[in-house]
Amino acid sequence: MRPDTPAENVDHSAEAARLERTAGLYPEDAEALLLRAAAHLELSGARPEATALYDRLLASGESLDDPALIRALKASNLWEYGHEAEARAIIEGIRTSAPRDPAPWVIVAEALESHDELEAAEATFTEAARLLIPSDQETPAQSAHPLLFGRHRVRRMLGVPHDDWDTLADMLHSSPVSLDELHDPKRVWSLGSNNPAELEAEITRLRAELGTYREALSRPFPVAILHWPAQEFTELLEAYPALATEYPSYEDHLTTTESALRELAASGTGNLGIVTGTVPSYEAFAASEGASPSDATLLPQYATTLASRGRAVAWPPGRGAGCWCGSGRGYGECHGVPGV
Repeated sequence: MRPDTPAENVDHSAEAARLERTAGLYPEDAEALLLRAAAHLELSGARPEATALYDRLLASGESLDDPALIRALKASNLWEYGHEAEARAIIEGIRTSAPRDPAPWVIVAEALESHDELEAAEATFTEAARLLIPSDQETPAQSAHPLLFGRHRVRRMLGVPHDDWDTLADMLHSSPVSLDELHDPKRVWSLGSNNPAELEAEITRLRAELGTYREALSRPFPVAILHWPAQEFTELLEAYPALATEYPSYEDHLTTTESALRELAASGTGNLGIVTGTVPSYEAFAASEGASPSDATLLPQYATTLASRGRAVAWPPGRGAGCWCGSGRGYGECHGVPGV
């Protein structure tokens, strides 16, 4: 599905079924694929079926990447079709468990917000910000930005004065429309105005917002570069010596990977990532394409497929994070050093 495809032109039921079939083919990625399938079921109005998918994941017994996220999505979905008490119980359980990932916090806070529980939503956003954003951190991780933006929005609707978190949200916001203007509760009324100047101003603001949303959706998954860990790299070339032309040496592979990412970043490409290949996974991909793993043209397609299945890790790593190459050193002391 193209990111700019209108929702009314998507058969959400069919897309959910396709994703469920794909999850059967790639069990290692079943969590990400089934979550996307559940989202399509919600959009199609099949909310009980979406809940069944969330329950299927939670009861799978497998090691889940983010069980708190699944529970948060389940709670939000349950509340939308009348199961408020169960949704509230799940939300309270998530807040008590204090997950270290911002996404579950954002989902449960927005669920509270959408049902006019503004004070509870603000408290949830604030609780998460205190937990996940260190007080001495000048630039929070990208994943934490929705916490600050959502908190700003709810506080604007509550009419409370700005605080330091709101100021930080303003600083991080990059749209031409300021957060104060974007989150102004009175804006919705201007769309019903008979004053042409007010309507024109509101249309201009909406166009700016739409441009921001389109830019964010222009890459549904990262532009990813393929990285082979040392052991997989050796196994790959032993099994498929023809790929030695593509990969002269392991050191060259690491250098080329970092260089490619830096060149993409310098050209203005955003949303970059690294996907880690394994020989069995690559062989399965080649078989699904009816091609030989020795064919080097499959490598970028394999990288894109891994990224589309949610396997990409954002590049560059955050401040203090380990290097993507697996050396055990910090990125800033390894491939992140200028000139390396």
